[in-house]
Amino acid sequence: MNSDDWDKRYNEKELVWSAGPNQFVVSEVAGMAPGRALDVACGEGRNALWLAEQGWDVTALDYSPVAIAKGEARSREVGAKIDWRVADATTDIEGTYDLILYLYLHLPREQTAASLALAKRALAPGGTLLIVGHDIRNIEEGIGGPQDASILFGPHDFEAMLADLQIEKAETVTRDVAKDGTVHHALDVLVRAKKSA
Repeated sequence: MNSDDWDKRYNEKELVWSAGPNQFVVSEVAGMAPGRALDVACGEGRNALWLAEQGWDVTALDYSPVAIAKGEARSREVGAKIDWRVADATTDIEGTYDLILYLYLHLPREQTAASLALAKRALAPGGTLLIVGHDIRNIEEGIGGPQDASILFGPHDFEAMLADLQIEKAETVTRDVAKDGTVHHALDVLVRAKKSA
């Protein structure tokens, strides 16, 4: 999908994603001391808003201007100060951050590698990169998410791309999804990596 496709999707309803933060962001970030954070492909900004509430200095980027406008509006409503940017995750990651969120950004492998190379450069010494996305096994064993195996990964597929970071966690995790009155289980990849101090 290009940015126009995402703009159309974000215009279809008030919130495409839930208002609250991703459960894995909460569990992985909750104990960290706040610093500078970057939310890559932030969508409507649910994770950026949560980080700001926790005291983080947040930059949020997405290549959909509609998503960024919605995030800005939500942050004004709650009084959160966030640096919102319309930017391409494969070319426009700039600055230095203690935490970079890379959530549900599914790109072809070459683009994923290019984007992660920028993210690694933007990590401050001792900084953490948190990747969460739909696991490739989700196509057969889970629910929702892209059904295109060429843009999906398993937890260990990131090892070569993150070889210069210390991988603290690389696993498949389960996320509950309610659909038609029934709770289903989606399979996600969770990778947490740290840059040496």
